Amino acid sequence: MLNHRLCLAALLIPCAGVAGAADLPPAAAFFNEPSLHMAVLSPHGRYVATLNARASGGQVLAIVDTADPGKITAPVEAKGGDRIFSIHWINENRIGFSMKEARIAFSGNGNADEFAVNRDGTELTRLISGDWDWHQDVTGSSIRDRTLTADYTFSSTTHDGSDDIIVQKLIFNNVDAYAQSSHLLRLNTKTRMLSELRTGADPANVYQWMRDADGIPVLALSRIKGRCVIAYRPREAPAWKDIANTDCYDGQAMEPQFFDANGTLTVSATHEGHSALFTYDLKTLQLAKQPYLSIAGFDFDGHPERDLPSKKVLGIHFNSDANTTVWFDPKFKQWQADIDAALPATSNSLSCGDDCLNASVLLVRAESDRQPARSYLYTVASKTLLALGSSHPAIVPSQMGLRDFHHFAARDGMSIPVYVTLPPGKASAPRPAVVLVHGGPNVRGSSWEWEAEAQFLATRGYVVIQPEFRGSTGFGTKHFKAGWKQWGLGMQDDLADAAAWAVKQGWADPKRVAIMGASYGGYATLMGLIKHPEVFRCGVEWAGVSDITLMFTSGQSDATRDSLAYDMKTLIGDPDTDAALFAQNSPLQMAARLRQPLLMAHGMDDHRVPLEHAVKFRDAVRATNKQIEWITYADEGHGWRHVETQLDFWQRVEAFLDKNLKNAP
Repeated sequence: MLNHRLCLAALLIPCAGVAGAADLPPAAAFFNEPSLHMAVLSPHGRYVATLNARASGGQVLAIVDTADPGKITAPVEAKGGDRIFSIHWINENRIGFSMKEARIAFSGNGNADEFAVNRDGTELTRLISGDWDWHQDVTGSSIRDRTLTADYTFSSTTHDGSDDIIVQKLIFNNVDAYAQSSHLLRLNTKTRMLSELRTGADPANVYQWMRDADGIPVLALSRIKGRCVIAYRPREAPAWKDIANTDCYDGQAMEPQFFDANGTLTVSATHEGHSALFTYDLKTLQLAKQPYLSIAGFDFDGHPERDLPSKKVLGIHFNSDANTTVWFDPKFKQWQADIDAALPATSNSLSCGDDCLNASVLLVRAESDRQPARSYLYTVASKTLLALGSSHPAIVPSQMGLRDFHHFAARDGMSIPVYVTLPPGKASAPRPAVVLVHGGPNVRGSSWEWEAEAQFLATRGYVVIQPEFRGSTGFGTKHFKAGWKQWGLGMQDDLADAAAWAVKQGWADPKRVAIMGASYGGYATLMGLIKHPEVFRCGVEWAGVSDITLMFTSGQSDATRDSLAYDMKTLIGDPDTDAALFAQNSPLQMAARLRQPLLMAHGMDDHRVPLEHAVKFRDAVRATNKQIEWITYADEGHGWRHVETQLDFWQRVEAFLDKNLKNAP
């Protein structure tokens, strides 16, 4: 039997829930900045770093001594609009963090600031400068002037005990907004000296590097004119050699995942219609005949837990309908069982730093459909759990709705995965419902774990239906390819069919169903109201596409030339040969047919779906529909990054749905 101890409260927003069981949780409980953003164990497990939101505003990076948890230091604070979004241990004494000013969208493309600092707050060093003016008073410390420019970005730590990290030098083509290729370098975080990891010419258009178990880059992944290329260079080889060159979308491309202690490469590749894990022999360039991990009904999406000194793979974390882990190591199997017995209401994920086989403590992330992520320290010797905090401490699980994974049959018979979140409490009759459409669209939308948007709507009394419509990834090649060139067609019908299925289950009131979503979900909202007015009586869209052709022609878009010429033509269609298809399925061309109430919102700095999409549709639909609510947000891009925006938007959503769905005649 494990013992429990109370959570740490020093430096942090209180860990216990602050809402009474009878109170409806406010929007801030869901959409305020997470109280505990992340927790990361140091390489040898002597410390755990947590990123926390202060009740008074800003963030604090806290270091907890795992041998003496009452001993907490705070080497860094972020104030004002500065936000730390990643923390990573460099060695047992030094920690790195990535920062961005919230007014400026982080693109992951060379515009973040990178720092390193000792645990005690000394030797704070600015390593990379993003594309904004640094305010020295953010940390209250003097920072050395010499830094790398914005065409560098953090890649990974070295895991060798040194003060070094790995950075990428981004290579641009002076046309696209995103880097065309990259080059790996080693950077000392104290001296700021750069050194090469490997000499010689790199392959072209490298978007991802993979290092072997000793940290040497031996694989380079590129995308060139719709082809996915893997280049390999053994340590003794003078040059790179292509070992795979396939159409990125033919379903046969393999994706390198990780190396094991023997230097064997694990890749994901298609097996019976879904991606699974195989070993791949780099000497014979042969894929194993059978996978060693295959998840029925799901593509592999996960990562290994490794002991770095021995280079042994201990287990693999992956996502099926929910997050889970398969352990190969018997000690970790037992620890998982002990922790699951102590925390039976949650799915519990374990991590162990670098020196896992000698671990004295483990880091536990516990979450469920009704409980936001909580972090614990598990002490192996005493079998005790110490709570570090919750991402959203004001959320009371008993106030949340039950969330589950289902499948329904679309009108053509295709089986469509769907997550449904039912409002808390027993229903005496069908309830109003919202079909919440994920963006992408060629991504996976959801998982079973607590989700702020779905639970916010559920606590307001709505059944939340989240279809993984055809074209979504994660559910096999057939499901993915069924969505090609299906904007407004099969992909759209799946959403109406999801609503009809929920009505048939007795959950949803057929006369009170709304549709809402962002980006592609915004497009689907507009098309749903136009194409299926008998199903959807109102809608909410933000950052939504209104004209398919405009995605290819807008001068404000950040789409790259390769994406326009290959990816988008494959997945969406060709603006020349499919012009009629685009016109028939673009909401802008049919704006006069949209008669239901609609809430529209857009960021004024959106370069993925530029503001002109929203403005053109607003102007067109207002000519025949006076039930349009319109809001734009300054300093927002493709999605909301400011807490103030989140709160304002979701409070507007609540009021809009109350008026036009829940309380509508």
